[in-house]
This record gives sequence, C-alpha cells and structure tokens, in this order.
Amino acid sequence: MPQPTPPHLDADRALLFHGGFPRYRSTPLLKRRLGDRDVLVKDETGRMGLGAFKAIGGTYAVAVLLARALGLETTEASSLRTAMSARGEAPPTFVCASAGNHGMAVAFGAQHFGARCRIHLSDTVPQAFVGRLEALGAEVVRSGATYEESIAAAIADAEATGAIHLADGSWPGYTEPPRLVMEGYTVMAEEMRADLAASGHWPSHVYLQAGVGGMAAAVAAMIRRTWAIQPEIVVVEPEAAPCLRDSARAGEMVKVDGPVSTMGRLDCKAPSMLAFEILRDAADRFVTVTDAEAGEAARIAGAAGLGATTPSGAAGLAALLADDATLAKPPTAPLVILSEGAEAA
Repeated sequence: MPQPTPPHLDADRALLFHGGFPRYRSTPLLKRRLGDRDVLVKDETGRMGLGAFKAIGGTYAVAVLLARALGLETTEASSLRTAMSARGEAPPTFVCASAGNHGMAVAFGAQHFGARCRIHLSDTVPQAFVGRLEALGAEVVRSGATYEESIAAAIADAEATGAIHLADGSWPGYTEPPRLVMEGYTVMAEEMRADLAASGHWPSHVYLQAGVGGMAAAVAAMIRRTWAIQPEIVVVEPEAAPCLRDSARAGEMVKVDGPVSTMGRLDCKAPSMLAFEILRDAADRFVTVTDAEAGEAARIAGAAGLGATTPSGAAGLAALLADDATLAKPPTAPLVILSEGAEAA
C-alpha cells in the first residue's frame, strides 16, 4: 500500500502549541472488555472541556491564523493573548458553518484569544448547541436546511464582511484553514502512538469515523507515517452519507444524496478535498453503519463504563461490532475513537 507522508501536516508545530495551551491534556486510551475481546478506546468525550476531538483542530487553527494576521512568529498562547489585548483596533471575526463541535472549537479559540466569531448552523443541528455556542461568545445564525447550505451561507458571509472563513472541509481554491484544522487533529494520533509505544500493545485495526473526513485523514496520515506497527485502517460513515466511500470507488470526489442521519456530526454529503487525497491511499476499507447500529453502539459504550456519547461518537464502535465475527481474537485488539460526548454535556 502507498504510504503518504504529507508534509503539509506539521504535527510538531501542533504539539508545541497544545503543550503550552492551558486547557490541553492528553485524553485517555482505555482498554475495555466487550463481549469476548479487548477493545482499545480513545475517549475524546472530555477533550478540553468541550467534549469532542474537534477542540484540538479549531482552536489551533484560530491561533495560527491570528498569529499570521498579527505578524507574529509564534503561536504560543500567552504571547498571542498579549498581542491581541494590545491591538488598537477591532478584533478579527471568524466565521464558519458547523454541525456543532467544530463551531464549539472555533468559538472557544476566538473567545480565548480575544477574537469574535459567527457560526452558521443548519436546521438539523440540535438546539442544545446554540446555547453552548452563545455561552462562548459566538453569534449563532441558522442558515439552511442542510449542512451543505450552511457552508454556502458561511462562504457568502465571509465574502460580504471580510471575516476569516475557518471551515473544516476543503475544496479546490480553499485549503489553508482546513489544513490547519487537520494539523491540530494530528495531536490525537501522536497521543495514541505514545501510549501504544509505552504499552507495546499495538492495535490490529483502527476505526475512524468520518463526516467530511478531516479527523480520519489526519489520524490515518500519522498512523502511516509514525506508528511502529501498522494496523488495518477502516473509515466509517453513515449509511446515509457515504461520500468518502463513493469518492474512493469513483477515484474522484463525488457528492452523495441521502436522508438525514441521526449521526449529525457525520452527516456530510461531500468530502473534504484534502481528506480524500489522504484517505484514498491510507485507508484499507470504507464501511457504513446504520443509524440503529450507531445508536446501539452508543448504548453499549455507556454500559461498558465509557463516557456518555452519541451515535456520531460511537460510529467507529458500531463498525467494529459489525465486523466482530470476522476479526482475529486476542492478543491483538482493535482501536476505536469515542469522538464526542453527549450533546448537552
């Protein structure tokens, strides 16, 4: 299999930033017994108090983009805050569309560094996210019936107002902000690598849930680049939104049609260009799970003593459970990511 080494994802820079960020802590890599096998679970439900892996992407991208706007050579958190407070003009405004968690990360980063932000949410995003975003100082705008329509609204907003558009998906002509978001996600892969190297027990499979694919691609790229023992990488999407699977089959990016999925943070009908470019080579398989399977996996996660999660957060576990009969039993263990906590957390 080709092994991509994308130079555009600077994991060392992301690690350096997060190492100096006050709210950063490595999240746990747990071992749980599910049925007759051990499963490794990267638990992102408590990430930086925001409850999802997205926190390490959006916050980092905000910091880098602000540092560039201020002409700073460093993204060190305290230096950036000092420079923003000394700024003698209105703070920059970030704008993005979100299915919930990316907006939380951007809003948190903007608030922490003294910037402003405006988040466009589609009608499908739960109302619980509105209050959480507003508590972080964000202006929230309901824009369209679908995630894709909220993206179009965010693009138009940035063009009309001059705000900094910070999307977590990429397309031709728009790559740098989402590249930075993905760069932030590499921290999670490095945390896992360090824990696995210390234990000496590497996973047989890694299940990576995907919406537009940013997290899955960032983690897959780092696995292929730095992990001593290579697992099978399985990309997991909702049955209603297999945009990466269908793109991989077609050999080019395609949009898909489908009903609204209860896996709201994964219900994306078009892939990120940067993510697709990595995953078409780095992934071994693309699979889908149903809403019912993901909901049951969330229940199983809770019963196993893991943090409360959603169908989106448990999608990787759902795919593992569907695969269970065909996987080798111990001593190897598969790895899943519990990518978000309960929405109201």
